[in-house]
Amino acid sequence: MSILGLPIQVYHFGLIFLRVGSMVMLIPAIGEGTVPPRLRLGLGLLLSICLGPVAGPTLPPMPDGVGTMFGQLFKELFIGLMLGAILQIMRMALDVCGEIMSIQTTLAFSQTANPLEAQPGSSLGSFLGLVGVSLLFATNVHHLFIGAIARSYVLFPPTKPPLLDDAAVMAVKTVSEAFGLGVQLAAPVIVFSLVFNIATGLIGRLMPQFQIFFASSPLSVLLGLSIVMLSLGLIGMVWLQRYQMFLQQFS
Repeated sequence: MSILGLPIQVYHFGLIFLRVGSMVMLIPAIGEGTVPPRLRLGLGLLLSICLGPVAGPTLPPMPDGVGTMFGQLFKELFIGLMLGAILQIMRMALDVCGEIMSIQTTLAFSQTANPLEAQPGSSLGSFLGLVGVSLLFATNVHHLFIGAIARSYVLFPPTKPPLLDDAAVMAVKTVSEAFGLGVQLAAPVIVFSLVFNIATGLIGRLMPQFQIFFASSPLSVLLGLSIVMLSLGLIGMVWLQRYQMFLQQFS
């Protein structure tokens, strides 16, 4: 029996649910804002029940005091939020790619409601975010999330203190990797914008009387969107491959 009069099984289930539920609330696709919170909590509860035999041998014994108990609960919550946030940050490489493409094609002012973030965002960024979520489900990559949750009990045992320094380094590394991947995915549009702007600048210098702005703006949008359409398949496949490689280190 616990210090609060509860069986040890109830306390262990609470530890599992804190980690699993916090990860489910943040991981890509499942933890998006468009998914109802009750559905995410229900999925976290179901996964906690299924992962009970896996996580059971790694769970700590019943604490002697209330302070130790709250410390263990906070530690499990921190680990779940950390892993879920890291997985979500890597998905945002597509958002970075969409924002860069929008700026380069003068479509940054085209704002739409981003269903993945519940806030306005660029049209290309919202579209690429939906493409990424669709690819995760279409290729069954979301199954790896369950493996990452189970694997977390081996990488971060509940009986050991959380490695705060390593978590901070991992977060910074993930942010830099996601931003770098977003720039790489937007490289075709960046190269097009550079060449197009140089060409329009030369034409403007050679023909000062010509209204180059009114002629170049529609062409920039039309040609930029054409390049986005032609490179969309490559962007999706490269991002999916990099995300699978990133996710495999947790599963």
